[in-house]
Amino acid sequence: MADALIRVRVFADGAELAHAAAEEFVHRVAEAVRLRGRAAVALSGGSTPRRLFSLLADPAAAFRDRIDWRALHFFWTDERHVPPDHPESNFRMARGTLLDTAPVPLQNVHRIRGEESAASRAAALYEEELRAFFAGDPRFDLVLLGLGADAHTASLFPGTEAVRERTRWVAAPWVGKLESFRITLTPAVLECARALLFLVQGADKAEALRAVLEGEIDPDRRPAQGIRALDGETLWWVDAVAAGGLEKHRATNR
Repeated sequence: MADALIRVRVFADGAELAHAAAEEFVHRVAEAVRLRGRAAVALSGGSTPRRLFSLLADPAAAFRDRIDWRALHFFWTDERHVPPDHPESNFRMARGTLLDTAPVPLQNVHRIRGEESAASRAAALYEEELRAFFAGDPRFDLVLLGLGADAHTASLFPGTEAVRERTRWVAAPWVGKLESFRITLTPAVLECARALLFLVQGADKAEALRAVLEGEIDPDRRPAQGIRALDGETLWWVDAVAAGGLEKHRATNR
């Protein structure tokens, strides 16, 4: 992946990474509200976002009171084909760590209907909602993304057709190794973002991170390689352990 397309920052540990991500979240939301009157953010699942969400919602932390929650709209990058109260639901995780604690208006929460009997129906409904909300290009102010050990991001998995989708905004790929459907935003949406923020931590992500940032370009095998903001910023914020295999990207938060 060409250096000109991304900015990499390496943090000492997960706590430092989460704190910096919270600051970035607050900044991006405030700037969007100032310029456009509202902010649209797409959330991801995983352990790193969980820590971030808890920081944002914590009344004792420095972030909650700096967010105009009435002007902030929440969407999701992807979801499992499960009901919203299922233990594996990305929505459930965000609700438990952020949405039920922070003063978020119900109408500002735009979740994927993973409980639909057909994942394709859930994808179609979510695309309808996105198109109605944006009434134009899907310009999210901030999209939070992670990285799987197989180099997937959102629910864009290696070998699935969704990796190269440029027409539909939401897809429902069958992921063979998981034996399940997923519902996911496609590259057609993600590349329109004003900012993409990849949050990566842990030794189990080191090889995937090295392959994505410094390996041979092959988005079919490494879907995260194909995701970048075409008219915005693509940020990779990682902890020192995950960055252990990097050679070309030695940028730090200092």
